[in-house]
Amino acid sequence: MNAPVSRRSGGRAARRAARAAPLSQEIRPVRAGLEGGRYKPLTDRDMQRIHETALDAMEQIGFADAPQSGIGYLTAAGAELGDDGRIRIPRALVEDSLAKACKDITLPGRDPKFDLHLNGHRVHYGTAGAAVHMVDVDGKNYRDSSLQDLHDAARITNALDNIHFLQRPMVARDILDNKEMDLNTIYACTSGTTKHIGTSFTDPAFVPDALEMLHMIAGGEDKWRERPFLSNSNCFVVPPMKFATESCEVMEACIRGGMPVLLLSAGMAGATAPSTIAGAIVQAVAECLAGIVYVNAIKPGHPAIFGTWPFGLDLRTGAMTGGSGEQALLSAGCSQMHKFYGIPGGAAAGIADSKLPDMQAGWEQMCSNVMAGLSGLNMVYEAAGMHASLLGFCHESLILGNDIIGQALRCVRGIEVDDETLALEQIKEVCLGGTGHYLGTDATLSRMQKDHVYPELGDRTSPKEWAERDKPELISKAIGRKTDILAEPSAARFDPILDQQLRARFNIHLPT
Repeated sequence: MNAPVSRRSGGRAARRAARAAPLSQEIRPVRAGLEGGRYKPLTDRDMQRIHETALDAMEQIGFADAPQSGIGYLTAAGAELGDDGRIRIPRALVEDSLAKACKDITLPGRDPKFDLHLNGHRVHYGTAGAAVHMVDVDGKNYRDSSLQDLHDAARITNALDNIHFLQRPMVARDILDNKEMDLNTIYACTSGTTKHIGTSFTDPAFVPDALEMLHMIAGGEDKWRERPFLSNSNCFVVPPMKFATESCEVMEACIRGGMPVLLLSAGMAGATAPSTIAGAIVQAVAECLAGIVYVNAIKPGHPAIFGTWPFGLDLRTGAMTGGSGEQALLSAGCSQMHKFYGIPGGAAAGIADSKLPDMQAGWEQMCSNVMAGLSGLNMVYEAAGMHASLLGFCHESLILGNDIIGQALRCVRGIEVDDETLALEQIKEVCLGGTGHYLGTDATLSRMQKDHVYPELGDRTSPKEWAERDKPELISKAIGRKTDILAEPSAARFDPILDQQLRARFNIHLPT
């Protein structure tokens, strides 16, 4: 006699197969650009007071150390250069610059399907930082980061659905010449991912060669300017309230070259910014408003992201607290101020102070990633892979972060309430002569992919199933996923002729 067929196991197998199949973009439960904005830690009155205080700081305190070129741009626009050398910016100039500022930014990918549309409360998660170490999860060690590590991070990012952009997360410490490091950073990132990329430059003199490389990759300067797939992450201020002279000159060169810029103010609350959350936000807002004035004095309407990145500080030790609740509030509050001005903005979240991808890292990464997303932060930087308060980057943690961000995005998406989701007809069908449960109903099966995010590596099996599978651990799963990704050729690799041309023109350190 044939053994009876278990409908339950057959249904489970079908559900597993359905979950394993790639989802089309329109039915994915989460995706880049979901609308957040439901979480608002600041009231309207709070935001108005922060705004007014920031304007007071710009008028009364001003900014030191502007380059001569910046002084020219700013004073021509209406700023005032004091006898003490500080640039003070009147309220009227701020309002005028805000009126000119770009309110709807598209950050292109080399592949248009990865374009990021920055407006309203649309949320995008990605990497960032300048880690100097790589986390070796096998030996629980830290080592110097390399160009190959950076390229591998780009390749991994390209394969992860919930990592929407790659801002350079680490420094290639094996390249000692700064110019070669900057140029090889572009090569390593662009040959690793076709998602939008962010990077920085150490000297304004390096920007022309960088633009030449980008023109070659794009297929010409006109094509580059039409779709600038790389943006400049620019620390144009040194908190508190000083311009970073050389970085400002880099910013000017990037704007002339048609490159979007991230205006990045990264004060440390209690050290280079006030220790209170409100005070740190005030200073970051004032500094980034100065950046908006600066950019629009050079080129009105140039795409510039309002990059308020205040960081938390453990006042007992002076250590950074990127994984704290205070950090989550700082970034969420900054996100509200971006909406107050109607300008696309970004801030930091998802940082782990933990040295390894462990339980501490999990709660630290999830806390600020969820709050940043719920607040509607357009660009959530440093959202995956960052450890040791930005000193270390971890490929395996980047992969695990894809699962974390998937759950965060599901929180961002929120609860849809309509006739279908209220489910009265389902309740009638099940309760009035039906099976008494919703398992396997057409309505449940039709929405199992639309409504639910299934972790790629997270384990939801029973203890029995887990034991039968030899008790797999997250880190070993992440190592396996990394191995699989890097075993395949880079999906973003250049055409061999273009690659040969780039290597002939520039000293590329990555092997062919």
